[in-house]
Amino acid sequence: MGKVLVIGAGGVSTVAVKKMAMNADVFTDIMIATRTKEKADKIAEDIKAVNVQTRQVNADHVAELVALFNEFKPDLVVNLALPYQDLSIMDACLAYGVSYLDTANYEPLDEAKYQYSWQWAYKERFEQAGLTAILGCGFDPGVTGVFTAYADKHHFDEIQYLDIVDCNAGDHHKAFATNFNPEINIREITQRGKYYENGEWKETDPLSVHQPLNYPHVGPKESYLMYHEELESLVKNYPTIKRARFWMTFGQEYLTHLRVIQNIGMDRIDPILFNGVEIVPIQFLKAVLPNPGDLGENYTGETSIGCRIRGLKAGKEQTYYVYNNCSHEVAYKETGAQAVSYTTGVPAMIGAKLFMKGLWTKPGVWNVEEFDPDPFMKELNEQGLPWHELFNVDLEL
Repeated sequence: MGKVLVIGAGGVSTVAVKKMAMNADVFTDIMIATRTKEKADKIAEDIKAVNVQTRQVNADHVAELVALFNEFKPDLVVNLALPYQDLSIMDACLAYGVSYLDTANYEPLDEAKYQYSWQWAYKERFEQAGLTAILGCGFDPGVTGVFTAYADKHHFDEIQYLDIVDCNAGDHHKAFATNFNPEINIREITQRGKYYENGEWKETDPLSVHQPLNYPHVGPKESYLMYHEELESLVKNYPTIKRARFWMTFGQEYLTHLRVIQNIGMDRIDPILFNGVEIVPIQFLKAVLPNPGDLGENYTGETSIGCRIRGLKAGKEQTYYVYNNCSHEVAYKETGAQAVSYTTGVPAMIGAKLFMKGLWTKPGVWNVEEFDPDPFMKELNEQGLPWHELFNVDLEL
């Protein structure tokens, strides 16, 4: 049905492109563009069902992107590059005239700050251009927003309490590795925690609030309160929410390594001078750590991510837990990537598919929960991320 241009060639892109090729009735032509063309070529090698091209591009440069768009003439641009590049890619989409989808909100290169305001500011420009911009279409953010929208549509008159819970109970058999881009991962985890309660944002010291939570088929795992970007859009779009929090699991070995990285300054995001050359410590660290895209082969265990919601239905309090568990081994067997990449890449493909089919299109800039959740939930079951729901159970929160 159409042509999609994917920017980025990491683990998430690997999954998204391979899943697009499995939906060849919708995605007839794919272009993969990235700074290092060889990475795109590697993904394209395995694609047989659709036409695939690869190109080198610097996604920081709007003119380069526009030239590429003019060459390929895409119906949709899927941004699976770094969050630093969201705005330049959105600028290029406006300059050319093509719709946009990403999986993570914009983040300035020189400040670890997560907020949608920069991208929401593009709303009027996309409306006037008649273009759609879909923000945060991974798993969290992404599926967690769709889960919340589905709960609101079908199971609640008023959502009051929302806890997003993210457990990776896998083992990659490395002393220390991150499951997605190390630079983004470490920046995210080392920031102050933040949650929403009674109309106010409250901050905590990094990873200072934690408790064991039970995850389906996994059991109890120590879970740490963090700030995550979808909280910002969800409390805006569901104003009845009284409290919204995000929890993620970490093993003690991971936290020990993280503490050492912080103590010796390797998490710094400001440039330092080394042998007459400016380097950013966290970017150097990224270069020496294992590539998240290469972790899949020996990865065992599974992820468990979901939304635990409490609110009112017909005047009575109700609890609802909707979640997905994803096996690292199964994800690798299908796509050659581990489950963290899989759970982000598949939703990106689904969002793109719904756009191409005309089900998720409206001019402006939108978070995923602002679209109809039903076709997305149907696709999750069909594309490898089946979901499950539990009613009126102890949410432990």
